[in-house]
Amino acid sequence: MGYLDQSLEKIHQDLKEHKVTVTKLVEEAIEKATKLQKECNAFVTFTTEDALQKAKELDQKEITENLFFGIPFAIKDNYATKNVLSTGSSRILNNYLPIYESTATDLLNHADAISIGKTVLDELAMGGSGLSGATGVVKNPLDPQRLIGGSSAGSCAAVTAGVVPFALGSDTGDSVRKPASFGGIVGFKPTWGRISRFGLYPFAPSLDTVAFFTRNVKDSAYAFDILNGYDNKDMTSFNFPKEKVYSKIDGNLKSPKIAVLKEIYETISNPEIKNKFDHFFNQCKKLGIQVDLISIDKKLYDTIYATYMILSCSEATSNNANLDGVNFGNYQDGNDIDKAIIATRTNGFGELIKRRFIFGSYFLSKENQDKMFLKAKKLRRLIVEDVNRILNQYDAIVLPASGNIAPLFEEVNPTDRLSDEYLLLENHMAIANFGGLPSITIPCIEHEGLPIGINITGKAFQDKEVLNLAYALEKMIGGNKK
Repeated sequence: MGYLDQSLEKIHQDLKEHKVTVTKLVEEAIEKATKLQKECNAFVTFTTEDALQKAKELDQKEITENLFFGIPFAIKDNYATKNVLSTGSSRILNNYLPIYESTATDLLNHADAISIGKTVLDELAMGGSGLSGATGVVKNPLDPQRLIGGSSAGSCAAVTAGVVPFALGSDTGDSVRKPASFGGIVGFKPTWGRISRFGLYPFAPSLDTVAFFTRNVKDSAYAFDILNGYDNKDMTSFNFPKEKVYSKIDGNLKSPKIAVLKEIYETISNPEIKNKFDHFFNQCKKLGIQVDLISIDKKLYDTIYATYMILSCSEATSNNANLDGVNFGNYQDGNDIDKAIIATRTNGFGELIKRRFIFGSYFLSKENQDKMFLKAKKLRRLIVEDVNRILNQYDAIVLPASGNIAPLFEEVNPTDRLSDEYLLLENHMAIANFGGLPSITIPCIEHEGLPIGINITGKAFQDKEVLNLAYALEKMIGGNKK
C-alpha cells in the first residue's frame, strides 16, 4: 500500500506533516501507472515530464488547505487538454493537439492537482465495455481476465489500482457508475448542468455529464466542490452559485426513505447475489432507513435501452459530423472532397462507431423521425415523469449497479445481451441521464471475491443529499465489513 491508496484528506495531512512530498506522490503515481499499463492498458498518453516539473514547483510552495494540492490525477481522453494529445481513443483524432483547455481540467489545474496522463476509453465514449478504444482493450486490475467496463475504462482502472485517488470520466448512460461497480470504487455523476462540459467531446449532449472516480464518497464531495459552477463557455451550464458540500457531508439522515424499483430488483438471477443485496437492504432498515419496494410499469421501463440507443446514436451522428478531415480529424486523400471525407471517416472510425452512426442516420431520416426519434423523446419524458413521481415521495431510488461481477472477456457476446435481466437491470442507470439526475455508485457487496456496487439516484440539484446518503451507506457497509 502506498500514499495514493489513501483518501484525499489523509494524503493532504501527510503532505502537511512532511511525511511525503508532492514529487514523491507523482513518482509513486508514475511507477504504478507504468506497471498498470503493462497489465491493463489504462493510458493513452503519459505527461510524466510536465507532472514532475509541476511537482517540483509545488514542493517549493506553502501547502494550502485545498485537498487537491499536489494530488496526481488522470483524465479520460475525451477532454481537451491544451497541447496534450487528446484522441478520444479514436484513430481519426490520433494526432489531435487542442489549442484550448477544457473547463474541468482547467479547474483541476488551478487547484494544483497534477495530471499524470490521459486514459483509454471506448472510442468517442460510445460503448460500455472498454473494448473499443483505438489503442486496445482495458483490463480490470482486480482480475485482468475480466472487463472493467466503459466507456470510462482507463480512468476507472487507474483509481481501482491505486495509481491515482481521483480520475475524470464522463457519463452518458452509466459510463462512470457501471465501471465503478466492477472496480469496487466510487463513481459520481452530478446533476446535468452543474459542471461545465466545455472541452468535453460531445457524444449525446442531452445525456452527457462530467463525472469522476474516487476511492470514497467524501473525496467525491470535494471534487464536486472544485468542479461545480456556472461557465459562460457552456450554454447548458446552470447559472447557480458555486456550491460547497464537502463540509456538510456527515451521514446524518432525517427520516430517510428510499425506493427500490421492484420489477428491476427482482430480475437479479443469481440467488446468492440477491441474498446479499437483501441483507444490505435489511441493514438499511436497521439504520433507520425506510425501504419500500415500489412497483413500476415494466412495459414502460423495458424501453430504457431502446430509448437510450435511439437518442444517443442520433445525437452522436449529428455531433460528430465535423470529424471529416476538413474541420477535424486525420485527412485522407481522395479524388475530390467528397471522396476524401469518405476515406477519412472510413479509415478513422472503428466498426462500433460506424454502426452507431448508421443507426443514428436511420433514426434521423425524414421517414423515421416520427416513429423512432420523436417517439424515443416521448418515452424519455414519460420515464422521467414517473421517476420524478417516485422521487417526490422518497429521498432516493437505490438499486444494484449490476446484477453480477465484471464479466470475463470470453463471456462478452452481444447476442446474449437481450435477456430481461440485461435490458432492465443492466441499463436502469440511464434513467439518471434521461432526467439529468445526480447519481452515485458505491462499493456494496462481494461475490467470488469481486465487487458489485449499489447505485443511489436522487432529485435534480440535490447533489448534496445524494452524497450524504451515499456517505451514510458507505459507513454502514464499511462497518459491516470490519
